[in-house]
Amino acid sequence: MKKVISKTLLLLAVTAALASFTPLGGEGFEIYLNDKVVLKQFGADMNNIQQLKLTNAAAEDNLVVKYHHCGKVGKNRVIAIKDANNKTLKEWRFADVTTPFSAMQCKVKDIVSLGKKEVTELRLYYTSSELPAGRQLTSIVVEKQSLAVK
Repeated sequence: MKKVISKTLLLLAVTAALASFTPLGGEGFEIYLNDKVVLKQFGADMNNIQQLKLTNAAAEDNLVVKYHHCGKVGKNRVIAIKDANNKTLKEWRFADVTTPFSAMQCKVKDIVSLGKKEVTELRLYYTSSELPAGRQLTSIVVEKQSLAVK
């Protein structure tokens, strides 16, 4: 019986030691088109900007962003669309909340209306008190003729 207890304690000690080297939480984001995840990046992957195509989106669809600040609640959250010259075309500001990863939502038609050519690439940025310099999350490709814009 003592062998079982000592082996169990040893296993717990090793597990606790390994867990102390594992970071809890983590920085990252998820982007949804309505309720479907279309892009998800965490940690070092966030430095690789991926394209998000809104080809199959309808004008009334919702683009939802959830940003993770290592388990903290983001304050003064802003989603912005910028052009290739980093000029801000539109911003959405979101109220402070008490829950981490709270959804920030905007309509696809609001993004599509910012494009001036048949195919336009826009940049989606996130800014908050915790990330004042902001971070580009994705490049959005909009093909206007494929969207049901009203």
